[in-house]
Amino acid sequence: MKAVRFHEFGGPEVLRYEDVETPVPGPGEVRVRVAATSFNGVDANIRAGYMQGPIPVALPHTPGLDVAGTVDALGQGVQGLAVGDRVVGFLPMTAPGAAAEHVLAPAELLTGAPRDLPLADAAALPVVGLTAWQALFDHGGLRAGQRVLVNGAGGAVGGFAVQLAVEAGAHVTATASPRSAVRVKAAGADEVVDHTLTDVAAAVTEPVDLVLNLAPLAPQQLAALVPLVRDGGRLVSTTVWVPTPSDEERGVRGTDLFVRSDADQLADLVARVNTGELLVDVAERVDLADLPALHARAGAGDLPGKVVVLAPAA
Repeated sequence: MKAVRFHEFGGPEVLRYEDVETPVPGPGEVRVRVAATSFNGVDANIRAGYMQGPIPVALPHTPGLDVAGTVDALGQGVQGLAVGDRVVGFLPMTAPGAAAEHVLAPAELLTGAPRDLPLADAAALPVVGLTAWQALFDHGGLRAGQRVLVNGAGGAVGGFAVQLAVEAGAHVTATASPRSAVRVKAAGADEVVDHTLTDVAAAVTEPVDLVLNLAPLAPQQLAALVPLVRDGGRLVSTTVWVPTPSDEERGVRGTDLFVRSDADQLADLVARVNTGELLVDVAERVDLADLPALHARAGAGDLPGKVVVLAPAA
């Protein structure tokens, strides 16, 4: 089968499109014929070798945490899935990923794919959708009637976070660049702040219950978000390389978000896609052979949004 792998850590040039032996599922695993994976920022960090502490991978390594595809083989003891099932999942971070024609996945991490969404496009959902869900509800404790600031809402996680927060009955203020402001407003944000023109701290005039930071901020910039949170509120940040500050005196709790795979939560997100409550926005689709070029574009800040990576047709 064809796959993209890297045999050493480094820049996008270490990615190779090559022939790899088709894997055989072990107990509790299924083999998925990949329709698509997607690009996530953590893929580049793993490739560069920056994540060997929290996410140690064996070389050569195939990237691709998201998978959408069709089950084509079952390992011993697998129940609840059958050959031919259309599935999506968030694969284990240290295992070979879905930038390939086939990938192995623990059966318990997969759930049924959205019914009316093209199967390949479903690869845009798992990692970023679960990041948004866990940030808002598991760590942020968001409830109806509360106020939330989504800082850096123009990306894929931000799009889902705005939609989910609005659906939960929260008042949503979002920051975005002019390039993504229309998309963020369409996702349902009550207010959109152009962070290229306006200081976020000055734009938020009423304390919020939750700040969700998705932007790559310096420590002092992240600290400036704490005063925006009401007493007893929460600041959740995905910039885990900068510790999220708290304010113990006011009971404001800071949380560094490490997203985890959760098939039950993913099934809930899929159900929302099926009912039309949650829209999956795919900015671009590229072929698997072009993944090295996609990594290079990402490094140059040249991605328009969520990009799906298509496996070769069977």
